[in-house]
Amino acid sequence: MFSVVGTSKPASFVVGVCLIACNARRDEIGSTGLGTRVAIPAQPVVSGGSASACPSGHCLGAAAGDGALGGAASGAGGSSVGGGLGVAPTGGAVGSRGGASALGLGGATSASGGGAAFGGAAGQSCGPLGVADPSILARVAVFGDYGFAGPAEESVARLVRSFRADFMVTTGDNNYPSGAADTIDANIGQYFHDFICPYRGSFGRGASKNRFFPALGNHDWYTALAQPYLDYFALPGNERYYDVTWGSVQVFVLDSDPSEPDGVTPDSVQAKWLADKLKSSTARWKIAVMHHPPYSSGTHGSTLAMQWPFKEWGINLVLAGHDHDYERLEVDGLPFIVLGLGGASTYQFGTPVDGSGMRFNGEYGAGIIEADSKMLFFRFFGVSGARVDELMLGSP
Repeated sequence: MFSVVGTSKPASFVVGVCLIACNARRDEIGSTGLGTRVAIPAQPVVSGGSASACPSGHCLGAAAGDGALGGAASGAGGSSVGGGLGVAPTGGAVGSRGGASALGLGGATSASGGGAAFGGAAGQSCGPLGVADPSILARVAVFGDYGFAGPAEESVARLVRSFRADFMVTTGDNNYPSGAADTIDANIGQYFHDFICPYRGSFGRGASKNRFFPALGNHDWYTALAQPYLDYFALPGNERYYDVTWGSVQVFVLDSDPSEPDGVTPDSVQAKWLADKLKSSTARWKIAVMHHPPYSSGTHGSTLAMQWPFKEWGINLVLAGHDHDYERLEVDGLPFIVLGLGGASTYQFGTPVDGSGMRFNGEYGAGIIEADSKMLFFRFFGVSGARVDELMLGSP
């Protein structure tokens, strides 16, 4: 089950709003429509109510426990999704997860024990991401088409940091314009080095465990074999496509580029890998992430090769990029979301494809997923703090 409220008007700026499941929290997280904005403090703050107001302990808008997205600590025995979200301004410092210190994003930093020169990070060991414990509230930041160093990417990075996510995934095009080794650290590490482990760049300390999980985009493949990307990151599996689990969420990062050696069609080696992984998965929520969108009303349009039988295989949500816009679609009862407003540029929409329910290209932005064993709550925010769209899967 998923619930949204929106409009399919053929316009570039359309806003949808989720059906909030817990009326007791409606006044605290808000449920208004066009133009709604979250409060934007100088640093992330805790706000929102206690989960005790919701009898089940699983309530949209209730508090979410330690490190909640703007939520106060939840009541005993309950986890919750969708707590009030405090988003940092695009011009100010933001706190790292845990709130210990503010981080600037404007340029290189120096720190003892910081990242070695590109290709280095010698001796840096990385702890595991987490455990597949469905009682954990998982928070996943999502953005794409961002890797072009400058004020636009910086504003998106500040927004993403304000989510205080457990980890982040990208929908590709991490390193414009051509996936080169001499641009990758400025385009990625400058803004996200402290989420990457091992960090092989020169902008400061890396993370103690990797919390940055990108998907390959066509611009990352423009340098032969996507070698700078593969050298820069240490990712699971073959590093081109892989999966990662946190709490009740299992994310399957796919390589949708035609250069992928294992293919991109529904009968490819890569697709068989996904189908087999899904057969053995015990995660409540299974999310596919890729660059080229299976369905899109944007400039590039739909990617026929990636129209895999995701729902039949057990996927609950599909996230993609490539078109520099935001679009939410429903195809055969499965939600597809295009997130390409990471800061590179914005595209215009063409004729809406079947299933398109919401389209937006008014400003750059990013998405945040919160999920427990019963519910998944997705929200997309603009860098101004405007809440653009919401989607809820499951039920309390």
